[in-house]
Amino acid sequence: MAVPLPVHVVGGGLAGSEAAWALANAGVPVVLHEMRPVVKTDAHHTDKFAELVCSNSFRSDDWRGNAVGLLHEEMRRLGSLVMASAGPAQVPAGSALAVDRDVFSDAVTAALMAHPLVSVERGEVKSLNALLTSDDEKVIFSTGPLTSPSLADSIRTLTGEDSLAFFDAIAPIVHADSIDFDIAWMQSRYDKEGPGGDKAAYVNCPMDEAQYNAFIAALNAGAKTEFKEWEKNTPYFEGCLPIEVMAERGPETLRFGPMKPVGLMDPRVGKRAHAGVQLRQDNKLGTLFNMVGFQTKLKYGAQEEIFRMIPGLQNARFARLGGIHRNTFLNSPKLLDGTLRLRAEPRVRFAGQVTGVEGYVESAAMGMMAGRFAAAERLGRAIEPPPATTALGALIAHVTGGHIVGGKGSFQPMNVNFGLFPEIAAPTHGADGKKLKGEERGRAKKLALAERALGDLGGWLAV
Repeated sequence: MAVPLPVHVVGGGLAGSEAAWALANAGVPVVLHEMRPVVKTDAHHTDKFAELVCSNSFRSDDWRGNAVGLLHEEMRRLGSLVMASAGPAQVPAGSALAVDRDVFSDAVTAALMAHPLVSVERGEVKSLNALLTSDDEKVIFSTGPLTSPSLADSIRTLTGEDSLAFFDAIAPIVHADSIDFDIAWMQSRYDKEGPGGDKAAYVNCPMDEAQYNAFIAALNAGAKTEFKEWEKNTPYFEGCLPIEVMAERGPETLRFGPMKPVGLMDPRVGKRAHAGVQLRQDNKLGTLFNMVGFQTKLKYGAQEEIFRMIPGLQNARFARLGGIHRNTFLNSPKLLDGTLRLRAEPRVRFAGQVTGVEGYVESAAMGMMAGRFAAAERLGRAIEPPPATTALGALIAHVTGGHIVGGKGSFQPMNVNFGLFPEIAAPTHGADGKKLKGEERGRAKKLALAERALGDLGGWLAV
């Protein structure tokens, strides 16, 4: 059998490393392009593959009760290089999987350099077209949040629209089943119909004057994160200011901004509240709602404490907390197909954080899947994305089609979480026959989702 033509992988981070590994282990030659050390970045310190530039944690390793832990397990079952390298590099971190940075990146680098089907080219790839020299070329771009300006310009030109963001302003996302609808209610402002004729598209949380004033005081006093050195020159967009920056401009600013109560009537009291918070459905499954206009650089602990001051969100569980930082990501639901191919140029796939995922593990997972898809294509084999009931499938489904497309900036990066999974009937009774309540029922539901995921993943792998 003839050796297949190589696939080019651009970027030697977590996603690029996984993509290269998946391709090579499938028998497809890889040319791995990494610009370091020829061209340095503001965040990296070495020329190693899969260098961890922020945290050394891959978060929870509990597949039974945590979506990212489930993603770990699925990746292990698919032969992940990141997961295999993390094991020997592990350091104590409770139920989380944390690693010694150097030991980890050394292991990934050694594995790739030793693989006979992986060749490494050091130097910057400045445009998409630089590698698309024939119809037979296949390229995976996994250059992450520090994509070079010239390459980013090339991507923007190809997509033909303002589809590449450089400033990531993220509002918190809340699990729908944690909203208290004894307080909150569904209504669109002025009962205005949306495209589907729905006059009740938003969740509304009311505040009286005392609650509002306390909330503003808490925002002003809350602990804020500082920009990293390489982010400091990234300006705010006036239309996307952090909620706490707006609060600093005056106590009434938010009441005339994202918290304006006009056009909304609290059905409990039959009048308009002093202020209000709106949440908008964030995924097609209806399991997640985002807090409209609540992008923030409050520290995570402060966010949870302050945002639970909002009536109706006092028991909120957050699928994602807010943040503002420099980033580079595509409008993937519009631009990518279900196998991470660029619709406008099927020779090109994207992987990692640039596809609109957050987190080390999520980025690596998208790289692994892009590599598997590209390998199957090179080898002439049919391959479908994993079922949406799996962590891998749920993540791909969300970034390529599960997000509800809204206006500019509506698509935002997302961590894996159980809110992205299709619903499942939650167990009502334990093995002992006793009725499950509260947290026990929540844990049982997560376990049911995880067990279904691994079963469906096994079926997908067997095809």
